[in-house]
Amino acid sequence: MTIHRYFVIYKPFGILSQFSGDKGTLKDIGDFPKEVYPVGRLDKDSEGLLLLTDDKVLNHHLLDPKFRHIRTYLTQVEGLPDAKAILSLESGVDINIDGKIYRTKKAFAKHLVEPPILPERNPPIRYRKSVPDSWIDLKLIEGKNRQVRKMTAAVGLPTLRLVRWSIETLNIDGMEVGESREYEKEELYRLLNIKVR
Repeated sequence: MTIHRYFVIYKPFGILSQFSGDKGTLKDIGDFPKEVYPVGRLDKDSEGLLLLTDDKVLNHHLLDPKFRHIRTYLTQVEGLPDAKAILSLESGVDINIDGKIYRTKKAFAKHLVEPPILPERNPPIRYRKSVPDSWIDLKLIEGKNRQVRKMTAAVGLPTLRLVRWSIETLNIDGMEVGESREYEKEELYRLLNIKVR
């Protein structure tokens, strides 16, 4: 019986979601088993939860759109969202995916009155006194390329900082940037709402 390995990492800003390359890759975070690979991607300029495993069944469950796993993103945006912007994010906006217009699926969006408690980003977001910024909690059941950034831009709120906080109930609460944690299969599958076979 194959024993799979499962690592959750808090991917830092500026790191690619891959092991290949000389620098600025996952090799800079830790010494992981050579069999594991990232499930999905986070852009170089995005931070947060990234899962590494050699479990192909889990990879299929998380990447196949039919399973509709809820991913939560904490998004710092330029500007202040009004009710119309939040409603648009929830009901669906048109974004460009590979040169074609795509209508995003229904989502959950909430303007956070208080900024979330997160580790500082390095380098920090450039502060502009004349332009207000705010935070949105955005929950999606899909993961198109740069989707969150395209969605917020579509409602006039460019993304300044993007942190993937959770997938289902698996989250990075209490983790530091660059930290990794290894999980057992049963616990990870339970947090991800996947039935163990």
